[in-house]
Amino acid sequence: MLQDSFGRVATDLRVSLTDRCNLRCSYCMPPEGLEWLQKPDLLTADEIVRLVTIGVERLGITEVRYTGGEPLLRRELVDIVARTTALDPAPQVSLTTNGIGLSRLAASLAGAGLHRVNVSLDTLDRETFKRLAHRDRLSDVLEGLEAADAAGLRPVKVNAVLMRGINDHEAVPLLRYCLERGYELRFIEQMPLDAQHGWRRENMITADEILATLKADVALTDADSAERGSAPAELFLVEGGPARVGVIGSVTRPFCGACDRVRLTADGQIRNCLFAADESDLRAAMRAGAGDDEIAERWRSAVRIKKAGHGIDDPTFLQPSRPMSAIGG
Repeated sequence: MLQDSFGRVATDLRVSLTDRCNLRCSYCMPPEGLEWLQKPDLLTADEIVRLVTIGVERLGITEVRYTGGEPLLRRELVDIVARTTALDPAPQVSLTTNGIGLSRLAASLAGAGLHRVNVSLDTLDRETFKRLAHRDRLSDVLEGLEAADAAGLRPVKVNAVLMRGINDHEAVPLLRYCLERGYELRFIEQMPLDAQHGWRRENMITADEILATLKADVALTDADSAERGSAPAELFLVEGGPARVGVIGSVTRPFCGACDRVRLTADGQIRNCLFAADESDLRAAMRAGAGDDEIAERWRSAVRIKKAGHGIDDPTFLQPSRPMSAIGG
C-alpha cells in the first residue's frame, strides 16, 4: 500500500500527460503561456503505462485520473486509456479536460474503456470565456460536453472556478445549465497554483459565498456525508434531489485528513500533495534501469513522508514552484 505516517492510504492516482494547454485561463497561466517541457523530459506512453501498472498491481491504486495541462493534446491518449483499463485488477479510469477536442475523441475514449470525464466550464458567456481563457473556444467546450454525454461517459462532471468581478454572478446560471442536461456541477475554490503567483486569499470566492449565492435561488440540503468518503466535494441535493451540486473548498474547508490522492507529473515526478514542496523522481530511476520493485519502494517512500495538511493557513506557506498546469489536477 501507499500509506503515509498518518495512516492515510493513497488509492487515487492523478497522472499528468502533458504540461501544455490550448487555453490560457487567468487563474492558471499568463496569456503568453509558459515554457513547456521538452519532449525528452516527458514520460513516453510506455513509461506512463509501466508506472500506472506498478501503481495498480503492486501498490493498491484503484482509480486513475488522466490530467494535464490538457490531456487531449496527448496523441497517444486513447491507447494509454485502453492499456490502463485492460489492467488486472482494472482501475476506474477518468479524465479531466477543458473539453476542446472532446467532441472528436469522446466515442473513441469510451470505446477504450474510459469511465467518465470532468470538464472545466467557468462561464456560459462567450465574451467572459474569452476574457478568462484568452481564447474564443466556448462552443468547442459545450460541444465536448454533449459528445461526452452521448458517448456514455457519465456522470459528466463540470468543474467551475468563480472569479470575483468576472464570473461570480454566473453560479446559478451554471447550475441551471447543468441540471437541465444531467451534468454534475462542482464549484472549486481558486487555489494558489497560478504561474503568475497572483493568488490572494481576499480575492477568492469562498465555499461559504458560493453556497450563500446558490441557496438564495435554489433549495439545497446536505447529501449523505458517508457517501462522500475521501472525495474532495461536499455534495448537496438540489430541490430535494436526486440532482446534486458539489463545492470543493480546498482552501477554506480542507479535506486533507481524508486525502487518498497521489500525483505523477508529466516528467515522471511523484508528488504526495498538490501543494508539496518536494518531488520524487521515478523517471530517472526507471531510465537508469530500476526494476519494478525498486520503483515501487521509491514510490512508497515518497508517500510515507506526506504532511498532515497543505498548510495554506500557515504563515510559512509557500506556493509550489510549479503551477497547476505542470503538476496535474
